[in-house]
Amino acid sequence: MRNTTAASNPVSDMQRSRTRKNWLLSAPALVVLAAASSGPLLIVLVYSFLSAGEYGGVVWKFSTDAWFNVVFFRDIFDGTTTFADAHMTILWRSVRLSFTTTLITLAVGFPTAYFIATRPRRNRSLWLFLITVPFWTNLLIRTFAILEVIRNEGLINIGLQMLGIIDKPIQMLYTDFAIMVGMTYVYLPLMVLPLYASMERLNFSLVEAAYDLYATRHKVLHRIIIPLVKPGIIAGSILVFIPSLGAFVTPRVLGGGKKMMLGNLIELQFGAGRNWPLGAALSVTLLALVMAALLMYVRTTQRHSGSMR
Repeated sequence: MRNTTAASNPVSDMQRSRTRKNWLLSAPALVVLAAASSGPLLIVLVYSFLSAGEYGGVVWKFSTDAWFNVVFFRDIFDGTTTFADAHMTILWRSVRLSFTTTLITLAVGFPTAYFIATRPRRNRSLWLFLITVPFWTNLLIRTFAILEVIRNEGLINIGLQMLGIIDKPIQMLYTDFAIMVGMTYVYLPLMVLPLYASMERLNFSLVEAAYDLYATRHKVLHRIIIPLVKPGIIAGSILVFIPSLGAFVTPRVLGGGKKMMLGNLIELQFGAGRNWPLGAALSVTLLALVMAALLMYVRTTQRHSGSMR
């Protein structure tokens, strides 16, 4: 036994030495990645606890006014405190529109991904190519394309007037509806691709077996297809919800500055508002919402993987 132990020690020592050497070799890259990812976040966090400068920037004096102003508003004349209704309205609009956009992209993306996954294998690449074509165009250009479609003199209103359905243009631009349509168009591929990745691995013989047992389409969908592609549904929902929550270009163009979301409010504080600490506090708030969504995704995924076992 002693000889066996003695003989195994050099091997384990070599493995430990190799592992230590690998960590030392990768240490510079890990330090750079940690600094590049966490450094800007730490700066924003520090700025949120400083005082605002008179003409922008920050004064290096500790203050929690920025965090107070995220939720409350203090009158500069009599000092009374009320809820920051504007901030709460923008926060609610951001969450509501992001959630609605996620649901719409799921409703449209699910049958689209199912259609592509059930095509002959030689034709799937063409359909995926068509789905990813919008990514070849700049986000701003795609947003302006939606603007040209839904504005008062756009394709929809002109078409409806030519058909005699409406007498005057429907006001769609600069509304929550316009922002929702724009974000749905922009982020739809982010829902389709994860769903397709899950459906491509789906064993369709289970679907055929369910039909052979006289299961209805509704039961096949809810008891076989959806449970098996649930990871793709969750991944696609996260990929759509998170960028929608922090969207800036689409609400700015289609909302016209009247229907702001969190991204626009943050830009306003760092720009015309000249209140960098408040903008930093709002940025950290947005980060916290994103982290909450990611934690929900991780917990749901772990629960799903545990039930599959």
